Amino acid sequence: METVKCYIPTILATITLVAQLSTVDASLPSRSRLVRDVRGASRDNGRAIEGQAYRHSKLDDIENSIVDKVIAEEKKRHMRSRTGNKSNAKKASHGGDMSGGAVGTGSDANLDVDFERELGSQLTGCCYNYKSYYANDMCGLYGEDCDEGEAGSGDNDGDCSMEGLSFIGISFSVNTANGNPYSYQLCDQFPMENIIDRDYNYVMSMDEDGWLVGGGYKTFDYSGKMPYIDSSHTELLRIGSMDPDKGGTSIDQVYNAMANIEFSPFSIFPEYLKGGGGHHSGDNDDDGEAPSCDVTLIVSVVETYSNDDSYSEYEYFLDNLFSAMDNVGGGPCMDDHDTDPHVSMARGVKFQSSYHSEQYMYEANLEVAVWQSMYPNGVVIGSNRYASFPPGRSGSKTYVGYGNLYFFFDRANITKAFSPSRSLGDDEYTYATLYKGSDVSGYYSSTTEIDFNYGGSGGNQGDWEHNPYAWKATMAMHDMTDGWDLPPNCYQEGETFLGIPLSRKSDSKMQSTSSFQSQFDFENLIDRNYTYVKSFGTNHGWLLGEEIGNAVGSIVDKDTAHIPLFYTGTTNTDMGGISLSNIIKVVKNIQFGNLYIKPAFVFIDDNGHLKMQFEADSTSALGYLYDNLCKELGISWNYNSPYNSYGIYTNCAMHAAGDRASYGCGPDNENTGGFCPQMTMAYSVKFQSEDSAAAYLQIANNYVDYWRSLYPSGVAVGTDQFCPNGGCLGLFLNRYDLYSVFKPDLGGSWVEYNGASMAPTFSPAPTWEGGCGEPHNFHLDKCFQRRSRPRVSAIAWDSLGTVGQASVFLISFMAVTLAFSLFIARARKKRRKGESYLGFFLRDTFRMKKRKKKSSRKKKKSLRRKLKGLDKDLESSFLDDRSRRSRGSRARSRSSRSKSGRSRSSRSGSKKRSKSRNLEAQTVQPSSAASAKSSGAKVGRKADHQEKTESVVLLIPHDKYVDVV
Repeated sequence: METVKCYIPTILATITLVAQLSTVDASLPSRSRLVRDVRGASRDNGRAIEGQAYRHSKLDDIENSIVDKVIAEEKKRHMRSRTGNKSNAKKASHGGDMSGGAVGTGSDANLDVDFERELGSQLTGCCYNYKSYYANDMCGLYGEDCDEGEAGSGDNDGDCSMEGLSFIGISFSVNTANGNPYSYQLCDQFPMENIIDRDYNYVMSMDEDGWLVGGGYKTFDYSGKMPYIDSSHTELLRIGSMDPDKGGTSIDQVYNAMANIEFSPFSIFPEYLKGGGGHHSGDNDDDGEAPSCDVTLIVSVVETYSNDDSYSEYEYFLDNLFSAMDNVGGGPCMDDHDTDPHVSMARGVKFQSSYHSEQYMYEANLEVAVWQSMYPNGVVIGSNRYASFPPGRSGSKTYVGYGNLYFFFDRANITKAFSPSRSLGDDEYTYATLYKGSDVSGYYSSTTEIDFNYGGSGGNQGDWEHNPYAWKATMAMHDMTDGWDLPPNCYQEGETFLGIPLSRKSDSKMQSTSSFQSQFDFENLIDRNYTYVKSFGTNHGWLLGEEIGNAVGSIVDKDTAHIPLFYTGTTNTDMGGISLSNIIKVVKNIQFGNLYIKPAFVFIDDNGHLKMQFEADSTSALGYLYDNLCKELGISWNYNSPYNSYGIYTNCAMHAAGDRASYGCGPDNENTGGFCPQMTMAYSVKFQSEDSAAAYLQIANNYVDYWRSLYPSGVAVGTDQFCPNGGCLGLFLNRYDLYSVFKPDLGGSWVEYNGASMAPTFSPAPTWEGGCGEPHNFHLDKCFQRRSRPRVSAIAWDSLGTVGQASVFLISFMAVTLAFSLFIARARKKRRKGESYLGFFLRDTFRMKKRKKKSSRKKKKSLRRKLKGLDKDLESSFLDDRSRRSRGSRARSRSSRSKSGRSRSSRSGSKKRSKSRNLEAQTVQPSSAASAKSSGAKVGRKADHQEKTESVVLLIPHDKYVDVV
């Protein structure tokens, strides 16, 4: 009894404390508000917005939370008493070790005691321990080198100070159902989608670009690959840099050179498909990771000879091309020899095993063997489709044709097509249209063997197999130019992740994005003039936003700056992943404070990528959020299993359930986990020299020092339109596409995709006091409805739908045109000579008004006259009728006496018929005097205004006579 009394003050104090706080659940928005009358039933939990009902429901929530907390504490106490020292010993042995090992048992016994710790409204900053440290000091504390970078290759001409990626080549792009819908269809001859493993039957993972051939990727692909169009091609001549001041060749010079030469259609012969190689192949690594390679299709240009000439037409073309480029002043950055023809299909590819690699190579090369049987002498590449160059000009599509050469500004951007000097011959056209124009099933059924050598395509990697149990939590800090090593029970890679968006509106006209923060201007860190940077090791340039016309020929991307926090992996549930809707369902119920970040330094990592490190404060809101994401969505690992109230999990996250922010990078952490907030600025940067690298890093870190002094305790990023209070979390489909955003303190979630934004439409009653007048409650659904209630006319208009709106518009248009036509016809007939249409319209309008008024007055006057005449006519009519009846009665009495021989029955029948009629129609004629008077009054009037004599029919009872005086 005393124990109960001791708990009462504690519970009351807890209730008093909790009464000052309340939490809500946010949800993914619904766009139904655009077409539905929001005055109807609210799509929320039915709670009141304010007043007594709201306060009562709030008190109920407090009481329920206290009860739930007491029950949870009892369960934890009971669980600890059951596990005892055994659980403690296990936790001690596996505490911070995130290396490879056993998979979790799935038991909830090993959940940390602080699993249900709430994170909202408790952290207002970060990074207090190193306020006075400079960027170079922080670089040393994190074990990085901020003074060195890799210099570019020195095998090119000394006058070329900028390497580039622009080239002239042949395109093999195809448009497929599973690919990007904007891909070109420039190759009807080779079905490139038949030689890629889009279903991950053999491949485990690739770099972030995925397959470069076979149609590209859709935006919502399960793998989360970059949504690029098909960019398959083979280079014939590398133009390189496009900046003449740095040894390059301008676009106009390339166009002029190509205009001065002629070439015949070139036939292409498919040789074989191979793997291996690549700057990140990892063939000789002993770190337990699966080796990676590049997949390439080798092709050749069929050389034809004429007139027993020993020099082929293709060799003549190359000589003429180099001469034309020299004549227009081509720069030294251009290659002085042609490129070995090949088609790069994918980079950083990791197969599931050496056996899977061999099986893929066999299947792909069997398809190549079919192509060889179809085109024994090669085939001219082309299509009968239409396309526009550069992409995006839908209004100027031209016929593609066959045998074209293309200028690629970058691998995903064809700016111009060059047609051959002659059309195809009969045999050339037959083969060029064979695959699309006829049945080729016979070639597939008859080709069962590969009669060419593709040995060594595996890269001589020996026998090996991916070991998923060698997975480590540090793999979350991933090289995006290489494939992932997947954890157990995960069968497809994925680039989807949760992170902090840092991009700003891009200057590029081809791509657009919203501004997600205004605190950091990363443009100051970009070497646009390439004073220090010479080239990039991939087709991507500055990830902070590229420019159209960048001289190095990098893919023109919008600003994709971000800090990845938690990689959720593939969204394909059939391959071990988690769907987007389930990610949102779990994350929107995680309470976290404003996410504060603070730059630490800029450096070059071990893979040669240029990055910005942010302070990894494990005690900040960002660190606590990482802990809870691991607890709820991390994979089972080292006897730790995830838990969330929905029972939704994934096997493809790159973070363990037992991982914590304190295991991450940084001087205060253990450097064994996956928590390490970094922003990638560029891949595989090559500098002009080592001194240029040091100078660039020094300048970049000077800006970092400025930001560190500006935000000594970090900053929660945002803008006035996007996350105005700062510190939001984003769900990214890939680094290109931000999909959903979550506000701190369970403030709601909304869709933010492709430059559009929708506020939350499903959320409970206000969290803050003051109802909808409180700015913190503006995002809630009921408050949004109060502020943004649509007009009834707008709702009615939307309810018509597209067909109804079009019908109303059409009817209105027809009515207006009909009225206008009638007016024109009337004006042509009645307007005066020299009178304008406007003058006639005004005159006719006012004349019609006068006529209406005059006609109305005449009608009223005539009616009064008729009524007066009717009174006199009725009076005379009654008198005449009475006299006639009197004379008639006397005549009838005399007649009855003279005709006494008539039967009584006849008189009685006539009498009965007379009595049965109560009313009889009487014709009242105007008197002769009245008629004379009326005629005299109308003598001077025109004939068309004369009045007609009317008869008035009255129903008067026979037995009723009125004496009129």
